[in-house]
Amino acid sequence: MLDFRQPNRTKQEFEELALAHLDPLYSAALRLTKNERDAEDLVQDTCMRAYRFFDKFERGTNIKAWLFKILTNTFINRYRRKVKERTVVEGVEREAVHERFVSRDATDFAANPEQYFFDRLLSDDVLRAIDSLPIDFRLVVILADLQEFSYKEIAEILECPVGTVMSRLFRGRKLLQKTLREYAEGQGVFRHDGEPVQAPADLEEFRRRKKAG
Repeated sequence: MLDFRQPNRTKQEFEELALAHLDPLYSAALRLTKNERDAEDLVQDTCMRAYRFFDKFERGTNIKAWLFKILTNTFINRYRRKVKERTVVEGVEREAVHERFVSRDATDFAANPEQYFFDRLLSDDVLRAIDSLPIDFRLVVILADLQEFSYKEIAEILECPVGTVMSRLFRGRKLLQKTLREYAEGQGVFRHDGEPVQAPADLEEFRRRKKAG
């Protein structure tokens, strides 16, 4: 166990091990709290608690998973009732969530540069769909699909069985797919029979179709 009579050593080791994970912690906090100020506060509280209990961390184990366990527990215990319903779209996550959830059938039919337009449109909606998930599903989707933790790691973070993680992730992904399908149909990307519509010749034509629809 680390000797806390050597505070400088403790601080240095904590910074070396933990601070490298600030970006993913903030990204997850933003998806949980849905606004930047609460996300910053959540990460700050997480780091303070992690430093306070750093002597409990088992050296050689996954510190990222340990930090995320503190983050999720802090959110559930102190922030859940304070979350404001305000969506913040973070461009850093767009590529990751797009590859996870958006069917390529929805965009492959559109030729460049239209494809970029559809990609960006749908990716933004993926983030909004994630924000709209019930908290239990949102947590596992964030941990599995944005932070790429294993089922076992998520189970340890959330202190629940692996089977519960798998069930929540399956249901969360199904809800996302349903939401995105409805959005795509509403925007004319898919017909109600599931077939992609004919690609517009350019963005102006797409805008005309959208306005006319």
